[in-house]
Amino acid sequence: MEKVHLGLGGNSGDTEKAFQEVILGLSAIFAGLRVSAIYRSSARYYEDQADFLNAVVEGWTGLSPRELLVAANALEAAAGRDRSKEIRKGPRRLDIDILLFGRHLIAESDLIIPHPGLRERKFALLPLVELDPNLTDPVSGSPLSAFLSSLPPQGIYLLHPADYDLLYL
Repeated sequence: MEKVHLGLGGNSGDTEKAFQEVILGLSAIFAGLRVSAIYRSSARYYEDQADFLNAVVEGWTGLSPRELLVAANALEAAAGRDRSKEIRKGPRRLDIDILLFGRHLIAESDLIIPHPGLRERKFALLPLVELDPNLTDPVSGSPLSAFLSSLPPQGIYLLHPADYDLLYL
């Protein structure tokens, strides 16, 4: 069993519902599943689109990295994702990225772990560090929180502020 971290993202349709559905699907292949808060983030790369919702799930799986990629792609398709009709980095209901797979380093044409954009994306790092503040980058050995603190603001906000905060809005 390996500890795995997946990034969830989407900005088309009911993304929160898509997250709930995919988390239910992931519970069948993960033990000890934990889910971060949901964050709203400004679109990056292709900016002419709605804000994204992002979260991270963490759990233990007996699947190989390749088997997990196949399962993640099947869950995306079940949620209505059709990559052949998408603009690269454009709007989508659900995106599942394998951020970390234990300490594995994988560099294949369609599977790179850790995720190649991880160290530059606050929308992935914030929920990842929320779940496990002590995670380190398998490549450099540096704490992921150090990458997070070195990045400029990127327009990332909690989707649902704490109840305490709601008292003072």
